Amino acid sequence: MNRDRIEGNIRNLKGRGRTVLGAVSGRARPQVEGAYEQIAGVAQSRYGRTRERAEEIYEEGYRFADEAASRGRHLRDEAQTRGRQYRDEAHRRGRALASRADENRGTTLALVAAAAFGLGWLVSRR
Repeated sequence: MNRDRIEGNIRNLKGRGRTVLGAVSGRARPQVEGAYEQIAGVAQSRYGRTRERAEEIYEEGYRFADEAASRGRHLRDEAQTRGRQYRDEAHRRGRALASRADENRGTTLALVAAAAFGLGWLVSRR
């Protein structure tokens, strides 16, 4: 509870007291002044409540931003880890393929020549 809420509630109670005293004494002026104090007290108390809520929303925004940054860092780290795994797997498979090609040089040469001929034929055709 902040200062505005406390002061507003006190002001509201004072206004109620003035209104009651004015009603008991039969005088209109204290009643009107009391009603004014009540309205002002309620307004001040509501302002205090609104200010508290705005501060809560502000803090929630910071918590949300921190959580988003934390999740972003986690996703970045996970993406880096997976990227390294995929790179290592591709490197391993590439070495295995190169080893097979080196073992079967004649077949590899025939396949590369056939692929080059087919690609050249597709590109040159109009």
